[in-house]
Amino acid sequence: MKDILSENLRNVALVGHGHSGKTTLVSALLYNTKMVNRLGKVDQGNTVTDFDEEEIARKISIQASLAYAYKDKFKINLLDTPGFANFVWETMVALQAVETGVMVISAQDGVQVQTEKIFDGMAEMGKPLLFVVNKMGKELVDFDKVFESLVASFGKNVVAVQVPIGQGPEFSGLVDIIDMKAYQFGSDDKNESKEIPIPEALKDEVGLRREALLEKIAENDEKLMEKYFAAGILTPEEICAGLKNALIQRNIFPVLVSDALGNHGVQQLLDFVVAYCPAPIEVPAAVARNGSPVKTGKAAPFAGLVFKTISDPFTGKISLVRVVSGTFKPDTFYYNSNKEVEERVAGLFLLQGKAQEPAGEVQAGDIAVVAKLKETQTGDTLSTKAEKVLLPAITFPAPSISFAIEPKARGDEGKISNALQRIMEEDPTIKMLRDPQTKELVISGNGQLHVELVVNKLKRKYGVEVMMKAPKIAFRETVLGKSDVEKKYKKQSGGRGQYGHVLIRMEPLRGGDFEFVNALTGMSIPRNFVPAIEKGIIEAKNTGVLAGYPVVGFKVELYDGSHHEVDSSDMAFKMAASMAFKLAMKAAKPTILEPVMKVEVVIPEEFMGEINGNLSGRRGKIQGMEIKGKNHVVKAMVPMSEMLDFEPTLTSITGGRGSFFMEFSHYEDVPGHLQKKIIDEAVKEGRVKEEEE
Repeated sequence: MKDILSENLRNVALVGHGHSGKTTLVSALLYNTKMVNRLGKVDQGNTVTDFDEEEIARKISIQASLAYAYKDKFKINLLDTPGFANFVWETMVALQAVETGVMVISAQDGVQVQTEKIFDGMAEMGKPLLFVVNKMGKELVDFDKVFESLVASFGKNVVAVQVPIGQGPEFSGLVDIIDMKAYQFGSDDKNESKEIPIPEALKDEVGLRREALLEKIAENDEKLMEKYFAAGILTPEEICAGLKNALIQRNIFPVLVSDALGNHGVQQLLDFVVAYCPAPIEVPAAVARNGSPVKTGKAAPFAGLVFKTISDPFTGKISLVRVVSGTFKPDTFYYNSNKEVEERVAGLFLLQGKAQEPAGEVQAGDIAVVAKLKETQTGDTLSTKAEKVLLPAITFPAPSISFAIEPKARGDEGKISNALQRIMEEDPTIKMLRDPQTKELVISGNGQLHVELVVNKLKRKYGVEVMMKAPKIAFRETVLGKSDVEKKYKKQSGGRGQYGHVLIRMEPLRGGDFEFVNALTGMSIPRNFVPAIEKGIIEAKNTGVLAGYPVVGFKVELYDGSHHEVDSSDMAFKMAASMAFKLAMKAAKPTILEPVMKVEVVIPEEFMGEINGNLSGRRGKIQGMEIKGKNHVVKAMVPMSEMLDFEPTLTSITGGRGSFFMEFSHYEDVPGHLQKKIIDEAVKEGRVKEEEE
């Protein structure tokens, strides 16, 4: 490994909607820096960053993958991220490990749903962003229209720094507006472009776009503004420094052009990344959870964020660590500030797709890979034991859909559980639970495709075949009213008995999950039994009284009870609390809640009426509509249970021209007539009894 200084590091994530060409562009970047000896192509299944069998088969990125390239004295870490709704959480997490996002836009499709979602996420993070209009060599592309759609969607900070020479099959070069130089691409994929005069036909356009660029740069700096509006010129040094500063502050979103499949514009993108994307030391320092800035620099104490985990049955678990400060050294013990344990870091590696290369020591700002950490998971902070730095937590989306699974072969139950534990190490958005009523093993994820891929991975990586049953909607139960109940648990069957007696009040807790309040005033219940009572409530709330679903949004107050000097025990009070919870819930107007999804459907205008009617028929509430380029976007809130078959319906209605995005929004009451169906189904499945004790 080369010894790279922090100021010579560039960390970028290639982000954007699916099929915009991110993976191919990463391959071209690696090819141009001679990190690989051929131009990898998704259709041929030989790219560096789409190495998973499912990714190769489906020709889409499913997970964020790391690669790196050297250019002169610089090292560029490249994170290739997914662009489809089920996996965009990986993109959002990957962005926390880089300084800059490279938003790849398909010249054929323009701004799409995920483009906007990722842009909004980056705005919340305050990350610098540049656009690359890719696939410029495809038929029927129009750079001006794509540029206008970027401005319409993301504002006047979108400024072109390159314009294409020719479009579609005639895309033969580009003009660099910053340096006022034109380049003609070579005839093969080696991209040996040569400098040429700026074509006459483009001089007026280039002049106007350069004026817009310089005005934007000047607007970001008072001194530059005074000089520019007085003299009308800026020096090359002022332009370079001003553009970089404006990019860091998100006051400029530069637009570049490329055709990654033909390896055109890639060298110019590399030059731009090195010249203008910030190094780790050029952005504000990270802030720990306690609000203190994390010390930076090579000599500072080490701190690093584990932003991704890869688990494999053969190679074991590897953790991807963004070094936030200090120097990351092999053969060293580090402190996991989340788990409060020490972990031994044996060797450090760089990751080129799936290939590992020894790294030696790794400096602040770089990304390294560690194998076989025992306790560490995605989102954890590694630090020195003296400093115990705790970096901000990574938030993961709540699962939106669940399926029951069972093994095809008897005796594989244990294998399934172990394999799913490994998969969940990689993907924290996958959840697994054993239904306490039906005893079914239920896995939850961010969509049907997400769960199907887990099932495929169980077979392919862990040799376990399972059957998926109908989706399980993650219903919840809550209470609408108040109740005050008493329950005595008394059992005598020879010898020492069991005695626990509690009085509790229950009421709704809007906007919260659960709250337990100890309101005991005397010594009617010894204080050492209170934890057992709380535990009884916690365990009981996993199974509601209506349909056996977990209970949320309630407050329980323990205010009285009694005990027996000999027969009272933790178990007796736990049982009394559990039974009291059931009574209290029944008396407090219980109701069933269902997950409601925020849905955005992108369709051509001619399908608006039919789609609106379809969503309304699914109990959807239309929130609004807007025009995005040649498409219309319908925004709605729709119950999850009504969206399970929407994908094939949308394909059928639009002939495959529509797409949709959905994410969990909130829970709300299920209408009464539908609650009866849910309860009847729960009785049929054995989740609850018709007249539960």
